[in-house]
Amino acid sequence: MINQVAFTIGNLSINWYGIIFALSFLIAIPISVKLGKQRNITKQNIYDYFLYLIPSSVIGARLMAVILNFHLYQDNLLKIFYIWEGGMAFHGGLIGAIIGTYFFCKKYKIHFYDIADIIVIPVALGLSIGRIGNFINQEFPGRFTTLPWGITYENIQGKRHPSQIYESIKNFIIFLILLNFYKIKNLKKGTIFWFFILLYSLFRFLVEFVKEQQLLFLNLTYGQLISIPLLILAVIMLTKIGKK
Repeated sequence: MINQVAFTIGNLSINWYGIIFALSFLIAIPISVKLGKQRNITKQNIYDYFLYLIPSSVIGARLMAVILNFHLYQDNLLKIFYIWEGGMAFHGGLIGAIIGTYFFCKKYKIHFYDIADIIVIPVALGLSIGRIGNFINQEFPGRFTTLPWGITYENIQGKRHPSQIYESIKNFIIFLILLNFYKIKNLKKGTIFWFFILLYSLFRFLVEFVKEQQLLFLNLTYGQLISIPLLILAVIMLTKIGKK
């Protein structure tokens, strides 16, 4: 496995996870600027938007990760702030991003879906890149497998599914699908945003079957249980948008 520490400066260790996490946002900005032109959203609007998006999504993702895995932080609460070491929950980040987007749109008088339809495209790419950070950190390992591409993790017995790589691939597929959707002219506002929610929820539900996660209810994981209502909501919203 790859060493989690990319390099050190004195006593400070810089982890690959932190570098990859920052890279995700850096890539998202120019993509958002380019896509924003089709919705008459200026470059400055995009820059201002990321001042809302980055803190709101990071806080939301970290907060939910801490709530779901508090036992990892209860002995040292300062580790809650060590986001460069890993530990982010997508659904918390999604909630935080929606809240940040709402306040941004309210202040700058921009339609919510105009910015939401744009941002989910680089978000999908960023999630794809981010899962590589999870792989290096050996977070969310898969279940036992005899497949030739099974991975052996440190301090974990047997070969496991590289579930982080599966997630990276499915997020990249979502990115490509959404990018092609964005090229369709006269697509109704909100379609891309809710299609992202639909695709992510569906693929996440399926990938969870090969992840080593605690089963909570009906032999389903947390990721599956939260994906079901999101998938249903996305179908309802896409149906409503289609009827307008």
